[in-house]
Amino acid sequence: MIDLRKAQSDIYKNKVDKGFNVTDINKEFCLTYGELGEAYEAWRKKKDDLGEELADVIIYLLGLSEILKIDLEEEILHKIYKNSKREYKVIDGVNTRVKEYEEE
Repeated sequence: MIDLRKAQSDIYKNKVDKGFNVTDINKEFCLTYGELGEAYEAWRKKKDDLGEELADVIIYLLGLSEILKIDLEEEILHKIYKNSKREYKVIDGVNTRVKEYEEE
């Protein structure tokens, strides 16, 4: 099992130790987007490194979260719960949200 909080911290520390960017947020978003593009290309071209490319996407997201001081583990768990409470109905062939999550 992976501890996302520790992973965030470890990824950030590795970025600092190796001299990678930890201050330019725009650049980090662009690099993360680029990693997602690489994962898509690996899937589209049926390359063997799809898993590694997906891992890169998560690594960049965790690093960006640490830079932004966001506890991504907490946010993911909250969003999973929030999504589980939403209701959807197929309308004109499209799965459409009909009831939003309400804070309890």
